[in-house]
Amino acid sequence: MNQLRVIALITERDSVRYTPAGLPIVNAVLQHSSQQMEAGIARLAEFEIPAIAAGDISKRFSEATLGGIYEFTGFLAKKNRNSRTLVFHIIDFRTV
Repeated sequence: MNQLRVIALITERDSVRYTPAGLPIVNAVLQHSSQQMEAGIARLAEFEIPAIAAGDISKRFSEATLGGIYEFTGFLAKKNRNSRTLVFHIIDFRTV
């Protein structure tokens, strides 16, 4: 199973663009910071992750507040077939 749920800040977001097939897409960068317990020790977990919102969710995502904190759900996939870089594909999000 490939599911990811994360609370993150929208730090960067491009304008809506369209694939040759007409599918709307918005690229963004999300930033996360939290305290996590690992082996009984508190650990600071911080990261930035490239993200993409495609299809119906892209319009709502493009109107979300830049700098806003949201709970995102989606999945991870390679940027393209030959890449090792992962991209978070946003399926849904809500205000925290």
